[in-house]
Amino acid sequence: MVKKLVVIGAGMASGRALEELFAKDPEGWDVTLFNAEPRGNYNRIMLSPVLSGEKTFDEIVTHTAEWYEENGVTCRFGEKVVAIDKEAKTVTAENGDVLAYDKLLMGMGSNPFIIPLPGHDLDGVIAYRDLEDTNAMIALGDKPEAKAVVIGGGLLGLEAAAGLALRGVDVTVVHIMGHLMERQLDEAAGYLLRKALTDKGIKVMCSANSKEIVGEDGKVKALMLDDGTELPCDLLVMAVGIRPNVALGQAAELAVGKGIRVDDQMVTSDENILAVGECVEHNGAIFGLVAPLYDQAKVVASTLAGEEAAFVQKEVSTKLKVTGCDLFSAGDFADGETREDIVFRDPARGVYKRLVIEENKVIGAVMYGDTADSNWFFGMIKDGTDISDMRETLIFGPAYQGGEPLDPMAAVAALPDDAEICGCNGVCKGDIVAAIKDGANDLGAIRATTKASASCGTCTGLVEQVLGATLGDDFVIPTEQPMCGCTDLTHEDVRRLIKSQELKSMPAVWQELGWKTTCGCHVCRPALNFYLLADWPLEYADDPQSRFINERKHANIQKDGTYSVVPRMWGGMTTPDELRAIADAADKYNVPTVHVTGGQRIDLLGVKGEDLPAIWADLNKAGMVSGHAYAKGLRTVKTCVGRDHCRFGTQDSTGLGIQLEKKLWGSWTPHKVKLAVSGCPRNCAEATCKDIGVVCVDSGYQLGVAGAAGMDVKETERLADLTTEDEVLEYATAFMQLYRENAKYLDRPYKWVAKVGLDWVKEQVEDEATRKALVERFEISQSVYRKDPWAEHAETKAETYAPIANLVQEAAE
Repeated sequence: MVKKLVVIGAGMASGRALEELFAKDPEGWDVTLFNAEPRGNYNRIMLSPVLSGEKTFDEIVTHTAEWYEENGVTCRFGEKVVAIDKEAKTVTAENGDVLAYDKLLMGMGSNPFIIPLPGHDLDGVIAYRDLEDTNAMIALGDKPEAKAVVIGGGLLGLEAAAGLALRGVDVTVVHIMGHLMERQLDEAAGYLLRKALTDKGIKVMCSANSKEIVGEDGKVKALMLDDGTELPCDLLVMAVGIRPNVALGQAAELAVGKGIRVDDQMVTSDENILAVGECVEHNGAIFGLVAPLYDQAKVVASTLAGEEAAFVQKEVSTKLKVTGCDLFSAGDFADGETREDIVFRDPARGVYKRLVIEENKVIGAVMYGDTADSNWFFGMIKDGTDISDMRETLIFGPAYQGGEPLDPMAAVAALPDDAEICGCNGVCKGDIVAAIKDGANDLGAIRATTKASASCGTCTGLVEQVLGATLGDDFVIPTEQPMCGCTDLTHEDVRRLIKSQELKSMPAVWQELGWKTTCGCHVCRPALNFYLLADWPLEYADDPQSRFINERKHANIQKDGTYSVVPRMWGGMTTPDELRAIADAADKYNVPTVHVTGGQRIDLLGVKGEDLPAIWADLNKAGMVSGHAYAKGLRTVKTCVGRDHCRFGTQDSTGLGIQLEKKLWGSWTPHKVKLAVSGCPRNCAEATCKDIGVVCVDSGYQLGVAGAAGMDVKETERLADLTTEDEVLEYATAFMQLYRENAKYLDRPYKWVAKVGLDWVKEQVEDEATRKALVERFEISQSVYRKDPWAEHAETKAETYAPIANLVQEAAE
């Protein structure tokens, strides 16, 4: 007999409970699902990538309309349940409908806490809880010079701030405590996080107490702090915590404490009503992390299916990625008289690790910047492992125990089954191993069956290690994906075949390599265009229509349809005449924003499309050429003043930087390339985190490559120690050409070097004959492509740039 199940709330916990129930008993239940939001289940954890623009809402939907239809779920989205009658076993919807149930599942989640400050009800004061809040923040990013204040320095507040900053909003975070994320991080790690956020342009104010929200005409205008500081804002986001949503349970006279109380079977004080998720209280505890919520969902499904199951609270860890910063904390890391600390700091890499030891056991851990060994330490905390014999090397992780590095597969094999692998979806190692034993033997199958690595993707490498440790020799390392839907060939295959078959045009590639379309697509055309011009510069003519819009228009299009114009300043050097020309251009064309960039140049932001040819012409008259700030090519060469001015300078870093920029200027590359030259090891030009970096020393020059300082942060790897400027120019040019000829399109140098290995790169560049041949091929290419696009297009009619609206749409696509 089919039983009636009414579910209140389409959150992540109730959605997982339905998945588990349908897997156990697909025909036994007639399900009606209410949700106050006008939509079904989606992954709330992934709202942050939606805010930042990395994902769309459709990509984070967990249950589609088709899924509900296939499973016979009656969806009543945008409707609230206003009453529960326990005796009659009915619920009443807000439109007056009364529905009977055999079992009721409450999954209302939690409500964001709103600080009752004066002005908290003004228009523009929001929480960060659902898609509507996210869309409000996205809309703010479309307003010029928009400002936002985020109250709360916890995870949600920082994710809101980071997403707003990526949307171009001026953001200030106000936090009442002394350091950020104080529940998860100690003071030292909190400091590092604050520094990283500040470096990304986010203002952070700790130990700041909010007093009043100031409004004007019913809208938020500013936040007033108790010390009198006023922070102007167009939007104020409160992210100061959540509280279980218990109002419906209280009205139904269920047992309620901090949350709706449940027993081990997730049954409330009424035997026919279950509860799951953030609205639940179990043995005095409430829950906010996804892993215990999914454990609860499994128990709910078993209880409804008549199986024995019990929810057991487990010690949990917090492993997060905030704005590109890896964080981990577990256990108790408070100070204590009987406790000792083992601390590892690497300021250059932004790495901090702290273990709290008591009676030769790890009782707490905090990690920032490098969390690779977090599961191993967490296992120690849970198991109470005696660390007496490994104290000296403990902080370095499992790879250094016993004096021998531990194979990553062996380290993963040693993890317990309940070690969490995927935090976004609450998937532990045991779930993945069970799926593998049931036939899921590759990453795609694991994602389909367990959802591990299906959200943010951070855990993908760990999932592959579990596959390798479980399958052994049967595990096949994943291969590269095809270039696009037009072909089954990878980028590497296409590059190899273009050279070996001497394919010198796009039609030749499409014909000879069996393209599935007649003229390629927006994914493969830019890549093919680059591969062909890099390999056959004399035979192939660049196709501007196969470039991204910024490269076609020789300026960066902005979100309001205007453009950013950045003239080149060789090695970061300029002259009074150039500065006057920039100032005159800013005045003449009403440029609203003049910004000094991190690459030692001046950016004119807000130039109208129809003014581009004219402003280029004016800057050209002053001897200035395009800075290629829009290009997949050489961007900047950052320098310090070197020995001519600095008492620590060992070489002429400025002069060398100018030579390098003029040598490499105008070269198209697989991705943008940035250089720097520092005059001494104090490294003021930050040469050790660039694609190519030179550090001047007394004996000459240290040439490093494959650094990064964006979403990923990585120190350069030493390519060569050189004695003359000519050697630096030759080696850097050879490396650039090697990268141009071999890298996958849109791979930065650090990703390419990681694939081919620095040893191989060194072999090519250190061999004199190979090095000189690379330089010669680079010069041949430059003879064709080293031209100033501004000069070439300065005479273009202004009407070419007038239709801005369709360019904005094209850029969005």
